[in-house]
Amino acid sequence: MRTMRFFLLIMSVVLPQHISGQKILDSNQSDPNAMEWMQGFPPSEERTVSAIDGSFFQFPALRYSVCHMRQFMPTTEVKASTDRHYKFKVKLDSNIDRVTFLPTNSSDMMTFKEALGVNYTDGLLILHKGKIVYEKYFGALQPDGVHAAMSVSKTFTGTLGGLLVEEGLLDENKTGVDYVPELKDSAFGDATIRQILDMITGLKYSEDYSDPKAEIWAFSAAGNPFPKPSSYNGPNNYYDYLKTVEKDGNHGEAFGYKTINTDVMGWIISRVTGKSIPELLSERIWKPLGTHHDGYFQVDGAGIAFAGGGFSANMRDMAMFGEMVRNMGKFNKKQILPEALIRDIMKGGDKEAFSQSAYGSLKGWSYRDMWWITHNEHGAFAARGVHGQTIYIDPKAEMVLVRFSSHPEAKNAKIDPTSLPAYHAVANYLLNK
Repeated sequence: MRTMRFFLLIMSVVLPQHISGQKILDSNQSDPNAMEWMQGFPPSEERTVSAIDGSFFQFPALRYSVCHMRQFMPTTEVKASTDRHYKFKVKLDSNIDRVTFLPTNSSDMMTFKEALGVNYTDGLLILHKGKIVYEKYFGALQPDGVHAAMSVSKTFTGTLGGLLVEEGLLDENKTGVDYVPELKDSAFGDATIRQILDMITGLKYSEDYSDPKAEIWAFSAAGNPFPKPSSYNGPNNYYDYLKTVEKDGNHGEAFGYKTINTDVMGWIISRVTGKSIPELLSERIWKPLGTHHDGYFQVDGAGIAFAGGGFSANMRDMAMFGEMVRNMGKFNKKQILPEALIRDIMKGGDKEAFSQSAYGSLKGWSYRDMWWITHNEHGAFAARGVHGQTIYIDPKAEMVLVRFSSHPEAKNAKIDPTSLPAYHAVANYLLNK
């Protein structure tokens, strides 16, 4: 059982660290280089982090692991371009560090530089009009390295799904069973492609990690790539689990952020294209962008990619994706994604359905093709992942911001107060440049 449960630590998208009331190391004290994780030949016992006992995804070892997932879990590559590598122009602006903002529910101003440490930033890059104006690396992240994207992975899967809708390979009004007959007895059987893409499905599925009976544990066990105990008789991979999901309520009524929506969309996409998510992402997006570094997805025991949270990628390569989206699908002298798809994403999803969700701090937002749409005065929208991962696009300011982070708290609700206002403040600063 321990093996099954620790696997969730790497798969999860909202796993809370039980740290309330405990004294937590700050970003300097928890720097993985200073802590000397995995250094030595072999590393000493106290400097070793492991997948066997789950220590690799517990803070502060988390700060090392997010940049070295391949040391702990099986993965498959998202191949980068082999030619026509894109190179950003660089014009760094040191004034960005001094931009001030007021954190949510606070009366004390903070500088952008101060927020980096508060949010345990591993790397942050800002593009303005396509040029790099800010780029910093901390902890275990290097310019040529990769970092776990967590639920930013969902946005890549959702974007591929939206692309197939735009191209007519998927009909957003058809249901899961129309494309994957194996889903006929699952809650996804009568959910439309649009409902799955926008996560307005009615599913009997809880990601409450404090509840030992929550369905997330069964999903975790199914996806565990390591040997299962002889007593285990549940599903043996992600797809087998998805066939068992039961319905709860009606589809189309309320937004419910549940990872299995993304994984079933990954199955549907792979079924209609005949390609895995890593293969399709490489072919349709990663290579055309002119990326420099292979990314990778974690996989289960059947080699199925964890579409909902298993992607790791390079920060500049992520910025290429964000800039391509900001430019309505055009980048590196190619129209990589249809302009109509980007406009549909920016329009947003069902705001009323979103208002029925638990995301009370994100008032007025919506969700479309697995993108978070702010509907603020700049029309900003974002890909978001736990522990602080984001691709934040502000069309009015012509800004793309990519952040990798390893905050001890998983939930973005703990991180947003010193992040979202900071992004908006920098956008306002750049508007005047």
